[in-house]
Amino acid sequence: MTTRILPAVGDADAARSVTTLLSQLPDAEPAAPVGDSTQLIDTLARLAGESIEELPEVVLVHERIGPVPALELIREVSLRFPAVGVVLITADASQTLFAAAMDAGARGLVTLPLSYEELANRVQAAAQWSTGVRRHLGSGGDVFTGPGGTVVTVTGAKGGVGATVTAVQLALAAQASGHTAALVDLDLQTGDIAAYLDVQFRRSVVDLAVITDISPRVLSDAVFSHDTGLALLLAPGEGERGEEVSDRAARQIVSALRSRYEVVVIDCGSQMSGANAAAIEMADTAVLVTTPDVVAVRGAKRIVRMWDRLQIRKAEETVTLVNRFNRSTEIQPALIQRITGTRMAGTAVPANFKELQGAVDSGRMHELDPRSTVKQALWALAGELGLVKPSQGAEPRGGMLRGDRGSIGGRKRKGGTTSGGGRQ
Repeated sequence: MTTRILPAVGDADAARSVTTLLSQLPDAEPAAPVGDSTQLIDTLARLAGESIEELPEVVLVHERIGPVPALELIREVSLRFPAVGVVLITADASQTLFAAAMDAGARGLVTLPLSYEELANRVQAAAQWSTGVRRHLGSGGDVFTGPGGTVVTVTGAKGGVGATVTAVQLALAAQASGHTAALVDLDLQTGDIAAYLDVQFRRSVVDLAVITDISPRVLSDAVFSHDTGLALLLAPGEGERGEEVSDRAARQIVSALRSRYEVVVIDCGSQMSGANAAAIEMADTAVLVTTPDVVAVRGAKRIVRMWDRLQIRKAEETVTLVNRFNRSTEIQPALIQRITGTRMAGTAVPANFKELQGAVDSGRMHELDPRSTVKQALWALAGELGLVKPSQGAEPRGGMLRGDRGSIGGRKRKGGTTSGGGRQ
């Protein structure tokens, strides 16, 4: 049986060494090494989206992989792709590291400098384990095997540009279309999703930060089931407690949510922390919300450059949404695209705060009038991002979601203009 092996090695010399040894293993089919954690997760997600059989049997993770630390990466791979055997390559052969690697989900550990015999034994053992798991899954076991739910982060270019309203409406659109959806508040100091949805709940994301193994029961105890069907994971009531949520905790929380819900929308606010940076890095789609004014666009450009410097996300992998759009403004979406280097959303949200005033003041954002042009634009964005299930018999554009008349669509007008936004 051929064993497919995917090395994740950031160092070029180490990658050549690993590839050379792998090519000597019998019945081995090594793939070209991936250079960082993001490439590894993206590659596995793409393969898993096709079929579980397309996944490699073995993934080798080098200790100096980045930007996500090796043990964190192993944990995420094990959670999202349980049919893949992961082996850690490290110079540290201590019992402490061995135990930590096993706790993270590794199936073995190979020490540096690499030896043919040790590498062959660990790869063979991991491959046999992977084959057994796939055989079990193929027999009809009800085990999560796919790439996981879709994670979307929403970040504001600065405070007050509408990131929370955007996150809430995206999650509501996904839930209304039939998806299981979770809405997470990672604006840890000033998050107010609870106020927007009239929720009082004593548990928050902080309660999950100290847990090393988030089981489905633990997760269900921490989330609040809203009347709309949304699962809410809220920011702490005391802003200073947000510091308790580390980037490692955020990765575990996002991975746990991804494995339980089809759509996970995360409000990251406008201030960067290790926690929301980790979420943005892990997200399938990162939405950056700005308004068409100089200060906000400068803020958007600053955030995009910071994400690139910290290797969180590339500009071209970010979707920018223009909120409070008006055709008479001097700054148009095309200019924002040139300034930030990001991809612009096909929908812009019109400047019509009067439609929101009542829902915001009453904390009933989920009861926003379906005829609202703001809501229609945001639900059209949800459709553009692939967060909604098309209704049976619905038109490709301008359809309706279950139980909410006229809330999705953004019919295209002549000249490439949507009903909710401007010319793109």
